[in-house]
Amino acid sequence: MPRVLPIVFALVLCACAALPGTGRAQQDDAASDLQSILQTHAEEVADPGRRTVGAVIDDLVASGLPSAATFLERWADREVYLNTEDGRFYYAEDEGETYALTNIATGEPAGSAPEDAVEEIRPNGGVRRVIGSALVQFQLSDPDPAVRSDALDALARRPNAEQLAPLRNSIEGEQDPAIRARKERLAAILSARFADSTEDRIEAISSLASGLSLEARASLSQILETQQRVAESLPEDANIATELEPGSDALPAAEAYARLVDEGLAPAAQSREEIKAALTANLADGRVGGVPVGQLGTEAGRARAYAALAEAGTVPPLVTDESRAEALASHVFYLEYDEPDPAITDAARTALDEVETRVFLNQMADLGLDALSLASIYFLAAIGLAITFGVMGVINMAHGEFIMMGAYTGYVVQQIIPDYTMSLIVALPLAFAVTFGAGVALERLVIRWLYHRPLETLLATFGISIMLQQLAKNIFGTQARPLTSPGWLDGAWVVNDVIAISNIRIAIFVLALIFLALILFVLNRTRLGLEVRAVTQNPGMAGSMGINPDRINMLTFGLGSGIAGIAGVAIGLYAQVTSEMGANYIVQSFMTVVVGGVGNVWGTLAGATLIGVLQKGIEWFNPSNTLAAQTYMILFVIFFIQFRPKGIVALKGRAAGD
Repeated sequence: MPRVLPIVFALVLCACAALPGTGRAQQDDAASDLQSILQTHAEEVADPGRRTVGAVIDDLVASGLPSAATFLERWADREVYLNTEDGRFYYAEDEGETYALTNIATGEPAGSAPEDAVEEIRPNGGVRRVIGSALVQFQLSDPDPAVRSDALDALARRPNAEQLAPLRNSIEGEQDPAIRARKERLAAILSARFADSTEDRIEAISSLASGLSLEARASLSQILETQQRVAESLPEDANIATELEPGSDALPAAEAYARLVDEGLAPAAQSREEIKAALTANLADGRVGGVPVGQLGTEAGRARAYAALAEAGTVPPLVTDESRAEALASHVFYLEYDEPDPAITDAARTALDEVETRVFLNQMADLGLDALSLASIYFLAAIGLAITFGVMGVINMAHGEFIMMGAYTGYVVQQIIPDYTMSLIVALPLAFAVTFGAGVALERLVIRWLYHRPLETLLATFGISIMLQQLAKNIFGTQARPLTSPGWLDGAWVVNDVIAISNIRIAIFVLALIFLALILFVLNRTRLGLEVRAVTQNPGMAGSMGINPDRINMLTFGLGSGIAGIAGVAIGLYAQVTSEMGANYIVQSFMTVVVGGVGNVWGTLAGATLIGVLQKGIEWFNPSNTLAAQTYMILFVIFFIQFRPKGIVALKGRAAGD
């Protein structure tokens, strides 16, 4: 036992002594492995060539060393140096008369070397492209998904044939489903352009027909790129896309003849200055080509003189309309595919036609989602006005300012409650309460004295709208105020590369559905709703049944104003909150009410849907001019009410004028 203890103690000491050197030994092994690969190909590394560098890169890729990718990057960036004293490769930094050396594997300092002993390695452009392709393989297999995604972005921007093999090799080990799908799509795109056999290219092209990505469409379009050609007859070995007729819209006659001139197939037409210069240069004894100078004052005389000079071979023949037409008729103009294989271009054309058809259908679906989103906004903005107008017959030009008041209420709540989700929960009912109170005050102080006087009501509410705008400017200033949406409303619902809609618009659409259900419940299932409908249809009979029409008018105006306030919070989440924001929606709100039918919830919904769909449709035809869409919509409303003055869903009673 006494002998065992010293032996165990000695072994423990040896193990402890070995531990600190373990990391250093592993680093030295890594440096040795990388350096040994480079030393095996020292001449190719020091003086790389496009044909000889492949062996070096193959060994580096096969090594799997983490430092190999960094070496390739810095090699391509001309940051690798050869120390001629020991024949080893380093990263180096110029310090004047010496270079500070860095170990290529560990990145640690490796001493210094005199300036004349260090040689910079400068690979040419061809070598750097080969190195770049090798780097793609490292990056596509990097453990970090962000690095792999960035590598795919770079590959998509600058695709080439050398990247196809490493991209295919990286697909099998890819664990991320989204990145794997993108790799497969990108591999198909590269195969469509750069695969070795026609069969492989056609197979890849066919697979692209089922996608919608912009990358796939761009790849198919590149395969179908053409060049305009001209010849005396169509070449039999050319892959011709189409023939062009001189004088058509695709090829004007002047452009076609200019093409002949550029190709040296026809003489350039002489300008009047050139003809005059030629005549002047050949003036002799008061004559030009036998024509007296006195006869050169007319076009006919100059033409006769020039024709005489051309017949004598002194000047080039005059290019006339007849000679131009003859030259055009004796040549064929056509578009020739850059891709020489007709089977490839036929497959690409078929695939691109299928993709464009599917893209169009998806664009229509995306347009429909945008239209529904816009309709939900118009519905929220107009439903309060529809109730007010339908029950009371009051044209409230200040309705847009109640929307503005609701938006500013949401902004103030967010200044007090920094949590955006909680502030939104508080802002919605508070905006309703604030604008409900403001609506009741407006009805009690102004509107009630102007019933059955529509012109005075319109002027009064218009003046109040201006007053409210100025009041908002005095309180909040003229700058737009942010109404920030909660984080869970960020981003968008992306169906595919064509169809997407922001989460805020989805939330507004859901809010519109909720309010539709609430309003229908209030109007159809509550006593207030029963009284509102009674006053709407026949206020005199409702009064005789014990209903106070004056009180119902007040509550109805307040209800409509409160709904406008909630709409303001919803609209403020994606639009700028300013004192003038309500004015942007008042016209659309009135159009929605008029087209749908005043005083009817379903009519307002129908009007909002029709206005939203038509406006998005007009904008799709003319996307650069939204003002034109507004103008066309107003013209449509004017035309529509000529045939259906009571709207889509006509209402019986006072609101309908019965």
